[in-house]
Amino acid sequence: MIFLSELRGKPVWDIAGEQIGKCVDLLVADLEHPFPAVTSIAVQTSDGVRHVNIKQVGWLWPSILLEVKAADLLPYEPSPHELRLAESLLDRQIVDAEGRRVVRVNDVQISRTEDKFILTGVDVGFGGLIRRLGLGKPAKAVLSALNRPTPELIIPWEDVAPLQMQEPLRLRVSREKIGRLHPADIAAIVSDLPPQTGQALIEALDDETLADAMAEIPEEMQVAVLSNMEPERAADILEEMAPDEAADLVAELPAEKSSAILGLMEDEESEDVQQLLAYPENRAGGIMTTEFATVPEGLTAGEALDWLRSSEEAQEDENLYYVYVVDHQGSLKGVINLRDLVLAPPQTPVAELMHADPITVDPLTPQTEVAHLVAKYDLLAVPVVDENNVLLGIVTVDDAIDAVLPTAWKKRLPRFF
Repeated sequence: MIFLSELRGKPVWDIAGEQIGKCVDLLVADLEHPFPAVTSIAVQTSDGVRHVNIKQVGWLWPSILLEVKAADLLPYEPSPHELRLAESLLDRQIVDAEGRRVVRVNDVQISRTEDKFILTGVDVGFGGLIRRLGLGKPAKAVLSALNRPTPELIIPWEDVAPLQMQEPLRLRVSREKIGRLHPADIAAIVSDLPPQTGQALIEALDDETLADAMAEIPEEMQVAVLSNMEPERAADILEEMAPDEAADLVAELPAEKSSAILGLMEDEESEDVQQLLAYPENRAGGIMTTEFATVPEGLTAGEALDWLRSSEEAQEDENLYYVYVVDHQGSLKGVINLRDLVLAPPQTPVAELMHADPITVDPLTPQTEVAHLVAKYDLLAVPVVDENNVLLGIVTVDDAIDAVLPTAWKKRLPRFF
């Protein structure tokens, strides 16, 4: 293996034995490839920095030797898509997509395979640091005498997502790697970054991934992210979020900003958010979500399942656990556990499966009282109804217990709902 720290500052010799300068950097392309190929070396000459096509380089280690004379070097102009390893990676923060963490790059690992040199990984361990300081050989000798391995920690390039990436292709590669992580991992990574870097990273995600991650990051960071976004993008993000989470976030924004965002949202989503904003934040109406699944009364179990498969409401309910039975006016008639509905014989009337007298609350019920009902009756959600028993929304257990359980502990709950 070859390390970038061992190449920087090293003399570059042509085939006739003439030194043309010193290596200052390596460039690679095809960043979406698990092992991008080295395309050129940047050489500091008496006339400035010159780029040498890697095809004219015979060896990088133990000496940097060209296959041609200096006079026969072909001109090489790097493309904007190429990554300068020393400039863009050394001492920079990157995301270890496999380890789900932010780390700092101490060195870069290069390998030779067949007829080309490739970027294989980054060293984020103590070994890379001592190598950079020129203490690699003494440290290795000491560790060898102590019968201990050299403390290297190499992250394969396919698991690396660089953060200081402004060029579109590089940004896309990083976004795709980070976007595959769990929203909670993305939130943890963003929280570990400086505000400006975290903002740039989270804004680079697609709308759906960003919306999921927003639900996991601290509220003050949510507000900062949305406040610095263009209103059109902020509206798209809020439309992807659960209505109760979107309403909580909008309530924290400056009035002018929130009004502009609500005006850009789709009518249905905007109305849901504004409905929730009309209630105090510590009452059932302020913490309920308007995403829930209903079926009309009078169906059999089989008909109810067919109804849910074609229901837009059910499709939007990402935490489908209970099914609510309503009449043609939207009044709540009963609640069915989804498991009971799925396991029942198809011809079983829904009326025989549902709980006809479910626990409910009104929109002004205090959040603490909702939490008490959730704990007392072991519920995953509580329906919120108006004075005519019309179903307005549901309060899920995580939102109900937010008043009595710290947010950090609440996020550790399994997502059954």
